[in-house]
Amino acid sequence: MTESQAKIDVFSDSVVDMIREYGFDGIDIDYEYPTSNNQAGNPDDFAFSDARRATLFDGYVDLMRTLREKLDEASVEDGQYYVLTTAAPSSGWLLRGMEAYQVVQYLDYVNLMSYDLHGAWNKYVGGNSPLFDDGKDPELAAAGVYGAYKGVGYLNGDWAAHYFRGAMQAGRINLGVGFYSRGFQDVQGGTYGMGGTAPAPAGFACAPGTSGKCGYGAEGIDNLWHDLDVAGNEVPAGSNPIWHLLNLQNGIVGDYTASYGVPTTIEGTYDHHFDPVTKNEWWWNPETRTFLSGDTTVAIGDKADYVVDTGLGGLMIWELAGDYGFDDAKGQYEMGSDMVDLMHSTFSGSSKYGATKAEADRPMPTQAIDLDIDYTEFALGDNNYPISPKVVFTNNGSTAVPAGSTVSFQYGTSDLGDMSDWSGFGTTTTKGRTGPNVGGLGANFHTAEFTVPTGGIPAGGSITNQLKWTLPAAQFSNVIVTIGGVEYATTYDQPRGVTVVEPGSGSDGGSGGDGTGGGSGGSGGTGECTAPAWSASTAYNGAAKVSYAGHNWTARYWTQGDTPSAANTWGAWADAGSC
Repeated sequence: MTESQAKIDVFSDSVVDMIREYGFDGIDIDYEYPTSNNQAGNPDDFAFSDARRATLFDGYVDLMRTLREKLDEASVEDGQYYVLTTAAPSSGWLLRGMEAYQVVQYLDYVNLMSYDLHGAWNKYVGGNSPLFDDGKDPELAAAGVYGAYKGVGYLNGDWAAHYFRGAMQAGRINLGVGFYSRGFQDVQGGTYGMGGTAPAPAGFACAPGTSGKCGYGAEGIDNLWHDLDVAGNEVPAGSNPIWHLLNLQNGIVGDYTASYGVPTTIEGTYDHHFDPVTKNEWWWNPETRTFLSGDTTVAIGDKADYVVDTGLGGLMIWELAGDYGFDDAKGQYEMGSDMVDLMHSTFSGSSKYGATKAEADRPMPTQAIDLDIDYTEFALGDNNYPISPKVVFTNNGSTAVPAGSTVSFQYGTSDLGDMSDWSGFGTTTTKGRTGPNVGGLGANFHTAEFTVPTGGIPAGGSITNQLKWTLPAAQFSNVIVTIGGVEYATTYDQPRGVTVVEPGSGSDGGSGGDGTGGGSGGSGGTGECTAPAWSASTAYNGAAKVSYAGHNWTARYWTQGDTPSAANTWGAWADAGSC
């Protein structure tokens, strides 16, 4: 569908039609996965997708840009704002093949699929949805990841949140939580199974895409939500709603069991375990050597606290039917709302989520130059070591950025903080953190800087810096260009509350903008415009027309207090031309 703009347009138009017909707030795109890594996603797709790995991400960018444009047009017409979100992977392996995730500029929220981080697609027994790394992830350890990346592990929600935090405000990131389990049988080693292995036995038919090296997934009563293969046979995966796990823990065979087509007897006992470092929760049956991992209110409570403490937007759930409550009359757990109730009570008493892109230790200038950044020529798949794109810095202003100026930017601590270049620009990095990420990464940003080379960045021209780094990092943030000792923000960051200027225009380049959204030069209409002058105190509906800074503006959606600005491409106001 993303192979041509015509196909993307057909799909995007149908999305708008569907949203309007059913009264939805917007659309979430769950594309698994537009990565350049071969054999990613559903094995049934490999014959099609692997041949197209070099173009999948470009198509994804085109899709999300088109959706954003068409949703904005519909928002203006309908007088209400339509949201665009995406379900994003949390694995560093997948994200390494998705360039710098350039679609974030089109999104309201990123919903992290920070679950399915371990399962029976291989033999390594780990938690379904760890929040933190502990330096002992069995899959990463077996692959030599810890040795290659200075102890940093990337199969956990905290790593993924920091990956996206490098490119966007914390409040636009939602941590994913699973209301279901993944599990194994005949587990060997580990601590109550955790960290052990469960290789499939001889003669076992591994699923396509596992290269015959799958794990031995739990089955029977330990696989209530089982899928079926093409022959109609149970796929062993240890997939259960959380309420079923709690019944197993209590030795209860639920009255629903037979209707799911699984055995109605329990063998052995299921002991509950919780790791305070990773926040993994699991059940271990020592008699059958069965391991089942999923979250109850124990882990969900810690994850909700993490969201509050880090200023994330919230939690995304997959999937709601796994939530639980206890039925006193039946004496068993069933579908309920215990986990959602806990989330609600935690968030209701919390402070606002993080709406600022830059951190307090990097105050952004209130004056900006018109400079943009583009990320190009990423190597594909396994060739992308180190990650070494050609990053293009384009001066859209009418004044050159002279040689000897400095360009400083921040990027996520999902990477190790050793960014340099192959261009001779002298790029150096000040690390925001170092060492293993046991218990969390902590700081959000590393800070890189290089000197503009001979020739400068001409007006209307660009320079290309081939940068290189190690672990995946999303787009750069909080860009500051220092010219003649004066610091400027850039329009690339779409900073709110700034004035766009030409360098050397006599501005003081002072700090204070929060780097979160739009901004404009000027202080009001010219007096020659016929539309009413914009007022910060007035509430405007979509399609409302005002004048400001010598231009006419049209509201894209309901807004109040948002300054009209050409610097904010996707802001509340569309520039309707000068007047």
